[in-house]
Amino acid sequence: MEFWLNGQLRVYEGDPELPLLTYLREHEGITTPKDGCAPQAACGCCAVDLNGKAVLSCVTTMQKAANGQITTTDGLGEYRQKVYANAFVEKGGVQCGFCIPGIVMQSNALINKNPEPSREEIAKALTPHLCRCTGYKKIIDAVEYAAAAIRKEEEIPPPNGNGRVGSRLPKYKAQDLVLGRHKYVDDIKLEGMLYGALRFSDHPRARVLSIDTREAEKMAGVVRVVTAVDVPGDRIIGLIRQDWPLMVAIGETTRYIGDVLAGVVAESEKIARQAVERIKVEYDVLEPLIDMHKALQPGAPLIHESGNKLSRSFTSRGSVDEARAKSTYIAQSEFETQWIEHGFMETEAAIAYPTDNGLEMLSQGQGVYDDRIQIAKLLGLPLEKVRVIMVPNGGGFGGKEDLTVQGHAALMAHLLDAPVKVRLTRDESIMMHPKRHPIWMDYEIGCDADGMLTFVRVKFLGDTGAYASVGMKVLERSAGHATGAYNVPVTDVEAIAVYTNNVPCGAMRGFGVNQAIFGLESLIDDLCEQGGFDRWQFRYDNALQDGNMTATGQVIEAGAGARATLLAVKDEFYAAKYAGLACGLKNTGIGNGMPDASSAQVTIAAPDRVIVDHGWTEMGQGVNTVAQQVVATETGIDPRLIEVVIDTAANQEAGMTTASRATSLVGNALIDACKQLKEDLKTNTLADLVGNTYRGEWVVDWTTKPGAMVEKVYTHYSYSYATQLVILDDDGQVKKITAAHDAGKIFNPTLFEGQLEGSLHMGLGYAISEELVMENGRPKSTRLRQMGILRAKEMPEMEIIGVEVPDPYGPYGAKGVGEIGLVPTAGAVANALYQFDGVRRTKLPMQLPQKKRTAVRSS
Repeated sequence: MEFWLNGQLRVYEGDPELPLLTYLREHEGITTPKDGCAPQAACGCCAVDLNGKAVLSCVTTMQKAANGQITTTDGLGEYRQKVYANAFVEKGGVQCGFCIPGIVMQSNALINKNPEPSREEIAKALTPHLCRCTGYKKIIDAVEYAAAAIRKEEEIPPPNGNGRVGSRLPKYKAQDLVLGRHKYVDDIKLEGMLYGALRFSDHPRARVLSIDTREAEKMAGVVRVVTAVDVPGDRIIGLIRQDWPLMVAIGETTRYIGDVLAGVVAESEKIARQAVERIKVEYDVLEPLIDMHKALQPGAPLIHESGNKLSRSFTSRGSVDEARAKSTYIAQSEFETQWIEHGFMETEAAIAYPTDNGLEMLSQGQGVYDDRIQIAKLLGLPLEKVRVIMVPNGGGFGGKEDLTVQGHAALMAHLLDAPVKVRLTRDESIMMHPKRHPIWMDYEIGCDADGMLTFVRVKFLGDTGAYASVGMKVLERSAGHATGAYNVPVTDVEAIAVYTNNVPCGAMRGFGVNQAIFGLESLIDDLCEQGGFDRWQFRYDNALQDGNMTATGQVIEAGAGARATLLAVKDEFYAAKYAGLACGLKNTGIGNGMPDASSAQVTIAAPDRVIVDHGWTEMGQGVNTVAQQVVATETGIDPRLIEVVIDTAANQEAGMTTASRATSLVGNALIDACKQLKEDLKTNTLADLVGNTYRGEWVVDWTTKPGAMVEKVYTHYSYSYATQLVILDDDGQVKKITAAHDAGKIFNPTLFEGQLEGSLHMGLGYAISEELVMENGRPKSTRLRQMGILRAKEMPEMEIIGVEVPDPYGPYGAKGVGEIGLVPTAGAVANALYQFDGVRRTKLPMQLPQKKRTAVRSS
């Protein structure tokens, strides 16, 4: 068959049922269309133009392309490429970038058909597409901007800026992201590269009696089959607790459906996957333990020898019994939240290859130094023999903290002395990586006759699944934020993380705090109704101020911004008919006695090239842009001269990119690095300083371990504050979300707004639509479409209000932004819905009213 590809005639004589996406990526080497879910046709990342219409190439066969005109972003022509690239970068419509090339092709088809589309028409056209980063608003801004330029045949110049902190410096290397030119791990091919595929357990709990690999080994193109016995080092790994086997061995018991039993290395991914299906496993199938409440009962089967209770976090202050007796009003309820799939658009992939000095890894993980530690342990190598290079990824949100495929790729490459790529399909990704914790809460709070909070008592129970991941820290964070953004004199808080045979749960944006705030904020409104208190004033009166104490006993010495965020939404709250309020507090940094530390290095490589080395993962949030801005602010160096690198070879150690801490840690480390550079630039030019290296660091090693007997408690070095207002229309649907967030110092308004709009999208989905349903230890579905992620046309209006109450430790006063954006959302939605129909909702996700109903109250 013949067809035209980006203006060039092609002849194809292969399988007519081959997906067009496979042909483009594997036969033509065109990687601008991305594989986010093939063949599920759920994410839109693979969209290309076929005969003037955007199609999903993962489900479009070569037969359908016969005699057709196929266009990818590569074939748009220089003018439109520049228009789209510059429009998306200027408007902030690109974060991780994985979904954007497909969105560009969809938008181009729309503009060709409708040169002046409305925002509603753009949103509708984007229905086949998912974006987990942006909340769609800035994408629609960018498409609208591009359409106007194309209609008028005008150029959109490349956005620029001086890079100073506070300016809208364009996102680092974002034009390449827009057009699909950035190479994610799965876009990279190395000479002689082999491909790995994994054999997963068929049962969430079963003793493995035998693993028969003979049929797989006989297949042409199979190079090797690996099992647990092939691991040369320590097979058991983990971020905090070492309890997660790289592969389950014969005679051991599987703990969840995502346990790996074997791996196949072959000449192609197709052969590797076919061979995996031929591996036969014999089991003694056992009943899975799937209820976290039952897991704590005496006689429950043990998931791990240490018991089913992973951790217990607790904090108390004063006597709850006495405070309860003195309270005029008391509100109590049990709450339940759900499992949530991260839904990052790029599934997990890793490439490992041998070097003269050991092994190197291309990783998309959220912590290259943690990756290195675990890979070295698996292979029995010293740390200096393992190098991990961070490839900016297609979204993480906490879901790429744990090792998934990195260890298997490293093992295979090490054993075969050859480069090996291992990637997960969307079904495998959903089955394997840790999720957001479902948490059961028994919450009770009280206040006096004047509406001042008197106590909070709460018990959290979280299903951490088969392995620890960071589950103990997630529940610790629930406990530490149990009083939210309020000053509460008496507390009794307990949080328990429980092992089960469900999918593991670990880090996800919000990290246990959004669960707690959903329960707390619902009860705040309950108290207000009981006592006839004004809902805004009650929150303002009780909001944390400097000198007040958090749930852990930490005194906020400076930077308390809760009241400022409440003031920002006050007028709109009182003007709304059906309004829900919720406040939020979120830590910056891990704290709790664990060090938060970062080093960074600035190297003058040439008169027009300055290299910044740091250890933090770029996953769309803009940490590389932040690094540029700090160096530009401190030294006056043009940000266009600054190149950012994340590579363990530079030894700029950092921990996991989590806890909204990257900006403060890399920022302070670079400020330190620039001190001498600033001095040198007073009497020298960059040309004079070529070859010079400037290193800086910032270390917080003074936070307080839970339960430590100290004079002053410092649980975290910083906190962020927020208030969100959810307004419903007359049908009970979400009309608008206004989010007032205290960032201390807004480094970059475009990045700030984008982070929060994306958080609101995730938070609203958490409130009303998203859920990974588990049945008997298995996901009911591994289809991305079934995860409940909201599409562009389903998003309400969003308004972001920036508040700046400086933090004493953050660079230029900055606080964390990435996580707090969804912390108050579910509580605000629940409270708005109660105003509409008088029903208190205690379980997520909440169902919105399907038709107009009689309102109960309006204030």
